[in-house]
Amino acid sequence: MQAAHVLLSRVRAPLLAAAMVMAAGAASAQWQWINAEGRKVFSDTPPPASVPEKNVLKRPGARAAPPAAEATESADGQPAAAPAAAPASDAGKDKELQAKMKQAEEAEAAKRKAELERVAKARAENCERAKRAKATLDSGVRIATTNAKGEREIMDDNARAAEGRRLDGIIAADCGPMTPAPQ
Repeated sequence: MQAAHVLLSRVRAPLLAAAMVMAAGAASAQWQWINAEGRKVFSDTPPPASVPEKNVLKRPGARAAPPAAEATESADGQPAAAPAAAPASDAGKDKELQAKMKQAEEAEAAKRKAELERVAKARAENCERAKRAKATLDSGVRIATTNAKGEREIMDDNARAAEGRRLDGIIAADCGPMTPAPQ
Protein backbone atom coordinates (compact mmCIF):
# COMPACT_ATOMS: atom_id res chain seq x y z
CA MET A 1 0.00 0.00 0.00
CA GLN A 2 2.79 2.40 0.93
CA ALA A 3 4.73 1.50 -2.24
CA ALA A 4 1.67 2.38 -4.32
CA HIS A 5 1.43 5.72 -2.50
CA VAL A 6 5.11 6.48 -3.19
CA LEU A 7 4.68 5.51 -6.85
CA LEU A 8 1.59 7.70 -7.14
CA SER A 9 3.41 10.66 -5.59
CA ARG A 10 6.31 10.17 -8.04
CA VAL A 11 3.88 10.27 -10.96
CA ARG A 12 1.88 13.16 -9.57
CA ALA A 13 4.86 15.51 -9.05
CA PRO A 14 5.94 15.72 -12.74
CA LEU A 15 2.32 16.17 -13.86
CA LEU A 16 1.88 19.00 -11.36
CA ALA A 17 5.11 20.63 -12.55
CA ALA A 18 3.96 20.41 -16.18
CA ALA A 19 0.63 22.02 -15.28
CA MET A 20 2.40 24.85 -13.45
CA VAL A 21 4.67 25.50 -16.45
CA MET A 22 1.65 25.64 -18.75
CA ALA A 23 -0.14 28.02 -16.37
CA ALA A 24 2.93 30.26 -16.21
CA GLY A 25 2.98 30.42 -20.01
CA ALA A 26 -0.64 31.54 -20.03
CA ALA A 27 0.04 34.12 -17.31
CA SER A 28 2.84 35.70 -19.34
CA ALA A 29 0.62 36.12 -22.41
CA GLN A 30 1.32 39.52 -23.88
CA TRP A 31 0.41 41.68 -26.78
CA GLN A 32 3.10 43.40 -28.82
CA TRP A 33 2.54 46.23 -31.26
CA ILE A 34 4.24 49.26 -32.74
CA ASN A 35 2.71 52.54 -31.58
CA ALA A 36 2.36 55.82 -33.54
CA GLU A 37 5.90 56.89 -32.51
CA GLY A 38 7.36 53.67 -33.97
CA ARG A 39 8.20 52.08 -30.59
CA LYS A 40 7.42 48.52 -29.60
CA VAL A 41 4.78 48.30 -26.88
CA PHE A 42 4.36 45.22 -24.65
CA SER A 43 1.10 44.86 -22.73
CA ASP A 44 -1.26 42.31 -21.27
CA THR A 45 -4.20 44.21 -22.81
CA PRO A 46 -4.97 44.53 -26.52
CA PRO A 47 -3.77 47.63 -28.39
CA PRO A 48 -6.13 50.58 -28.80
CA ALA A 49 -8.37 50.62 -31.86
CA SER A 50 -6.22 53.37 -33.40
CA VAL A 51 -3.33 50.91 -33.92
CA PRO A 52 -3.52 49.39 -37.41
CA GLU A 53 -3.67 45.60 -37.65
CA LYS A 54 -0.35 45.51 -39.52
CA ASN A 55 1.39 47.02 -36.44
CA VAL A 56 0.22 44.20 -34.12
CA LEU A 57 3.25 41.92 -33.80
CA LYS A 58 2.11 39.36 -31.26
CA ARG A 59 -1.13 38.20 -29.70
CA PRO A 60 -1.51 36.01 -26.61
CA GLY A 61 -1.42 32.33 -27.54
CA ALA A 62 -0.02 33.01 -31.02
CA ARG A 63 3.53 33.26 -32.26
CA ALA A 64 4.87 36.43 -33.80
CA ALA A 65 4.08 36.68 -37.49
CA PRO A 66 7.02 35.88 -39.76
CA PRO A 67 8.43 38.96 -41.56
CA ALA A 68 7.12 37.86 -44.98
CA ALA A 69 3.58 37.55 -43.62
CA GLU A 70 3.50 41.03 -42.08
CA ALA A 71 2.26 42.69 -45.27
CA THR A 72 -1.49 43.11 -45.07
CA GLU A 73 -2.04 44.00 -48.70
CA SER A 74 -1.34 41.95 -51.78
CA ALA A 75 0.31 43.39 -54.89
CA ASP A 76 -3.08 44.44 -56.32
CA GLY A 77 -3.95 46.49 -53.22
CA GLN A 78 -6.51 44.00 -51.87
CA PRO A 79 -6.25 42.80 -48.26
CA ALA A 80 -4.13 39.68 -48.09
CA ALA A 81 -5.56 36.51 -46.64
CA ALA A 82 -4.79 35.92 -43.01
CA PRO A 83 -1.61 33.88 -42.64
CA ALA A 84 -2.05 30.25 -41.72
CA ALA A 85 -1.23 29.17 -38.19
CA ALA A 86 2.48 28.86 -37.71
CA PRO A 87 3.49 25.21 -37.96
CA ALA A 88 6.14 25.83 -35.31
CA SER A 89 3.41 26.27 -32.67
CA ASP A 90 1.79 23.02 -33.76
CA ALA A 91 5.16 21.30 -33.60
CA GLY A 92 5.67 22.63 -30.07
CA LYS A 93 2.24 21.37 -29.04
CA ASP A 94 2.97 18.00 -30.67
CA LYS A 95 6.23 17.73 -28.76
CA GLU A 96 4.43 18.59 -25.52
CA LEU A 97 1.75 16.03 -26.28
CA GLN A 98 4.34 13.40 -27.13
CA ALA A 99 6.24 14.17 -23.94
CA LYS A 100 3.06 13.87 -21.88
CA MET A 101 2.11 10.63 -23.63
CA LYS A 102 5.59 9.22 -23.04
CA GLN A 103 5.42 10.23 -19.39
CA ALA A 104 2.00 8.58 -19.02
CA GLU A 105 3.27 5.41 -20.71
CA GLU A 106 6.30 5.33 -18.41
CA ALA A 107 4.07 5.79 -15.37
CA GLU A 108 1.80 2.97 -16.57
CA ALA A 109 4.82 0.72 -17.18
CA ALA A 110 6.15 1.48 -13.69
CA LYS A 111 2.73 0.69 -12.24
CA ARG A 112 2.58 -2.63 -14.11
CA LYS A 113 6.13 -3.48 -13.01
CA ALA A 114 5.31 -2.73 -9.36
CA GLU A 115 2.18 -4.89 -9.58
CA LEU A 116 4.13 -7.77 -11.15
CA GLU A 117 6.76 -7.51 -8.42
CA ARG A 118 4.06 -7.57 -5.75
CA VAL A 119 2.42 -10.65 -7.29
CA ALA A 120 5.78 -12.39 -7.70
CA LYS A 121 6.61 -11.76 -4.03
CA ALA A 122 3.22 -13.09 -2.89
CA ARG A 123 3.63 -16.21 -5.09
CA ALA A 124 7.12 -16.86 -3.67
CA GLU A 125 5.80 -16.59 -0.10
CA ASN A 126 2.84 -18.89 -0.87
CA CYS A 127 5.18 -21.41 -2.55
CA GLU A 128 7.54 -21.49 0.41
CA ARG A 129 4.68 -21.80 2.92
CA ALA A 130 3.04 -24.62 0.92
CA LYS A 131 6.34 -26.53 0.61
CA ARG A 132 6.91 -26.33 4.38
CA ALA A 133 3.34 -27.49 5.08
CA LYS A 134 3.71 -30.34 2.58
CA ALA A 135 7.00 -31.42 4.20
CA THR A 136 5.32 -31.43 7.61
CA LEU A 137 2.36 -33.38 6.23
CA ASP A 138 4.61 -35.93 4.50
CA SER A 139 6.72 -36.42 7.66
CA GLY A 140 3.95 -38.53 9.19
CA VAL A 141 3.75 -36.53 12.40
CA ARG A 142 0.24 -36.17 13.86
CA ILE A 143 -1.38 -32.91 12.83
CA ALA A 144 -4.25 -31.28 14.66
CA THR A 145 -6.70 -28.80 13.13
CA THR A 146 -9.37 -26.62 14.64
CA ASN A 147 -12.97 -27.22 13.56
CA ALA A 148 -15.77 -24.64 13.23
CA LYS A 149 -16.63 -24.97 16.93
CA GLY A 150 -13.04 -24.19 17.94
CA GLU A 151 -12.29 -27.76 18.96
CA ARG A 152 -9.01 -29.49 18.08
CA GLU A 153 -9.24 -32.54 15.85
CA ILE A 154 -6.47 -34.88 14.75
CA MET A 155 -6.32 -35.33 10.94
CA ASP A 156 -7.28 -38.80 9.78
CA ASP A 157 -5.92 -40.41 6.56
CA ASN A 158 -8.68 -38.94 4.37
CA ALA A 159 -8.11 -35.42 5.71
CA ARG A 160 -4.34 -35.83 5.24
CA ALA A 161 -4.84 -36.95 1.63
CA ALA A 162 -7.18 -34.00 0.91
CA GLU A 163 -4.74 -31.56 2.50
CA GLY A 164 -1.87 -33.10 0.49
CA ARG A 165 -3.83 -32.58 -2.77
CA ARG A 166 -4.60 -28.99 -1.81
CA LEU A 167 -0.93 -28.26 -1.04
CA ASP A 168 0.16 -29.95 -4.30
CA GLY A 169 -2.19 -27.60 -6.19
CA ILE A 170 -0.73 -24.54 -4.46
CA ILE A 171 2.82 -25.73 -5.16
CA ALA A 172 1.97 -26.36 -8.82
CA ALA A 173 0.36 -22.91 -9.17
CA ASP A 174 2.82 -20.75 -7.20
CA CYS A 175 6.19 -22.50 -7.46
CA GLY A 176 6.47 -22.73 -11.25
CA PRO A 177 7.03 -19.94 -13.75
CA MET A 178 4.36 -17.28 -13.71
CA THR A 179 1.96 -17.52 -16.63
CA PRO A 180 1.05 -14.20 -18.27
CA ALA A 181 -2.40 -12.91 -17.48
CA PRO A 182 -4.88 -12.95 -20.42
CA GLN A 183 -5.36 -9.48 -21.86
